[in-house]
Amino acid sequence: MSIKEQEERNGKKDNDLSDNHTIVSQDEWIKARKELLTKEKEFTHARDQLSQTRRDLPWVMVDKEYVFGGPNGKQTLSELFSGKSQLIVYHFMYGPDWEAGCPSCSFWGDNFNNIIIHLNQRDVTMIAVSRAPYNKIATYQKRMGWNFHWVSSYDIDFNFDYHVSFTQEELTKKEAYYNYALQDTGVSDKEGVSVFYKNPSGQIFHTYSTFERGIDAFNVAYHYLDLVPKGRGEEGHAFRQYWVRRHDEYGK
Repeated sequence: MSIKEQEERNGKKDNDLSDNHTIVSQDEWIKARKELLTKEKEFTHARDQLSQTRRDLPWVMVDKEYVFGGPNGKQTLSELFSGKSQLIVYHFMYGPDWEAGCPSCSFWGDNFNNIIIHLNQRDVTMIAVSRAPYNKIATYQKRMGWNFHWVSSYDIDFNFDYHVSFTQEELTKKEAYYNYALQDTGVSDKEGVSVFYKNPSGQIFHTYSTFERGIDAFNVAYHYLDLVPKGRGEEGHAFRQYWVRRHDEYGK
């Protein structure tokens, strides 16, 4: 691998950030940090208000039957709740003809395994859904070392109805409805998160969906990168996740 290729994989040349950064005494640092803390608290309160506004959105009843394929055979959307009243679906980019799951979605998938047991304690089930046939999903999931519930929507309309998969006609016209706008998605399947609620009578409601940068909140690695001096290091790149690899591909 050339030096140029190595820099592109790992980020720009490792310059010394301290050369152009303000260096102060501990007392001055505390003063600046407390000023930032005031802004952080304002942001936290604004986020809490936004979260409540999100929960207050109107709902849409799901009146269509969906049957998915997975490790437990055929399962309806209702059965995927697994006894909980709330369901989070991660729309994992993995098209029927793809050789493997999307590297960026795999970056998100590395966050799922160990949090789901905690979500279960708050009446929440979390799953992933892709259009790839389940045998492909199972093979890839084994490769990645994941055990979260992941099902296939291979031969049903689910992905299209929730606007994360697109027809050939939409791709040709470069007019696919994604992230609440017509746009050229460039690929047949995109990422997103959708939330559903099931009431005691068994009725299911779609309560929320988010796409693109809206899913940043569900990747803890990004929140840690936002803390460090170099940040995410994605500025200036046409594809911001240029550096992301599946976790078994770094260093290759």
